[in-house]
Amino acid sequence: MEEVFSVKRIVLTGGGTAGHVSPNQALIPLLREEGWEIHYIGTKNGIERSLIEPMTGVAYHAVSSGKLRRYFDLKNFTDPFRVIAGAFQSVALIRKLKPSVVFSKGGFVSVPVVFGAALCRVPVVMHESDITPGLANNLCKPFAKAICTTFPECASLLGSKAVQTGTPLRDMVFSGSRERGLALAGFDGKKPVLMMIGGSLGAQSVNAVLREALPELTKRFDVLHVCGKGNLAPELEGMAGYRQFEYLSAELPDAFACADIMLSRAGSNSLSEIMALRKPALLIPYHSGRGDQVLNANSLKARGLAHVMPQSDLNAGSLVTAIDALWEDRELLTQRLAALPDANGTQAVLEQIHRYAKP
Repeated sequence: MEEVFSVKRIVLTGGGTAGHVSPNQALIPLLREEGWEIHYIGTKNGIERSLIEPMTGVAYHAVSSGKLRRYFDLKNFTDPFRVIAGAFQSVALIRKLKPSVVFSKGGFVSVPVVFGAALCRVPVVMHESDITPGLANNLCKPFAKAICTTFPECASLLGSKAVQTGTPLRDMVFSGSRERGLALAGFDGKKPVLMMIGGSLGAQSVNAVLREALPELTKRFDVLHVCGKGNLAPELEGMAGYRQFEYLSAELPDAFACADIMLSRAGSNSLSEIMALRKPALLIPYHSGRGDQVLNANSLKARGLAHVMPQSDLNAGSLVTAIDALWEDRELLTQRLAALPDANGTQAVLEQIHRYAKP
């Protein structure tokens, strides 16, 4: 038994969306360098499995979980039993693994894991990316030693357990080359580059308006458009000054590096990358659920770190005007972003993990 306890072991959890997984992906290489044995608890078929299982040095374990909804659904009557089953499965796993600490990024899969850690008296460190806590993190809050946050407003809401750390970001985000990005898009670098990203959650309307505005925008900018899976416009292939991609993975840092200004939705992870890369941005938040994209965007606007346009004001003419205004304001925005503390929260989150891990 003594040998089992001497192993520096951590359990990570989080899933349901890529935003609940990518901060864990940022932490994993550094945890490996520090000599941790890394285990990940997720669901059998969730996106977290497809993103985490291929990573080197991580053992993946699947447990049952139910989706947490703020609206009526018949599954609301059965999913709590899946959460309970997942908690028992998590207890069995955690008793077997005996980790020093559990780190939870949130999402519905995290609830049974955090409950299981609490029953086994394993310290839990959590992270909340949005400006208000999600339902899963609200349920798990009583069992956490510390709750890391991206936004100062969220830290205020969560009280004494909260620590504003920023969001862990993958090192690859900072490894881009402007030259490779221009070559990727087929641009010559004579015009500034406007990059649109955030083409998954509800971005079809922004995609459509951006494309409608291209005749005006391409007079002044080259436009690099990451439009989301299934959202390519074949009729625009080969258009001068415009290049579209469904998705970028390894090439994304190069695309970021060649971008002079950004157009984006206001998901917390996208905003963290924009701030860390010091990119002037026009944000058009997606309004659904608890409305956190609107709150996220308005937080940056209030601090003078980004321009914001409500979805209701969006049309081709207003977009061109807003992009022109962003370009004129780019130097001031860049200075303010450069004056921020490090927006990459990886090291600050690691400090909290070190602080609360059992020896």
